Amino acid sequence: MPARLRPTAPIAAAAILVGDPGRALMLAQELLVAPKMSNHARGLWGYSGETAAGEELTIQATGMGGPSAAVVLADLAELGVQRAVRIGTCASLGSLGLGDLLLVSAARSPNGGGATPDPELTAALARSLPGAHPGVAVSLDSLQRPEREQPSVLAEGADMQTAGLLAAATAHGVKVGAVLIVTERSDSGQLPDDELEAAAKGSARAAAAVLSP
Repeated sequence: MPARLRPTAPIAAAAILVGDPGRALMLAQELLVAPKMSNHARGLWGYSGETAAGEELTIQATGMGGPSAAVVLADLAELGVQRAVRIGTCASLGSLGLGDLLLVSAARSPNGGGATPDPELTAALARSLPGAHPGVAVSLDSLQRPEREQPSVLAEGADMQTAGLLAAATAHGVKVGAVLIVTERSDSGQLPDDELEAAAKGSARAAAAVLSP
């Protein structure tokens, strides 16, 4: 039995991973014909079912931060997940504007560690999301940092879990790609909820197509 998840429905070999349990529900309703809740343990909501194209897909919340994402990924690997795409959010550290998509080419941590996504999945996502911007993400313990503590890693966006998730994926032999929606900029506030929802649905539809065998 996995350490954190308690599956109540079959887990697919392909998965979409999101941090927010509410977003997992939203995407399950968007992508799955008859979604079944496959996990509710620890508030990490997960759903499994078939897409309109007849492909099995799991949509799983990973919680907040790298440690949570890493243990969920380990459980999913034990349950048979072989490939996955993270649909997450990030703060812009450079030229990316609100609503832009960051296609993660590498994820770093401030201490110098890091990991890279699966190259084949990343290339497929680039074809499915031609407007996405390839670049580096830096994963922090907190996005609420004083200016003097801003990360020194050169990156286009900052989030809280992609580096930990990709490192866990490498350790457990799961192919993972990542797309981050820019929801924050220091000079222009936050992305409105309706625009975030639209971006998440569009990114997830592309991810589902890429994950199909």
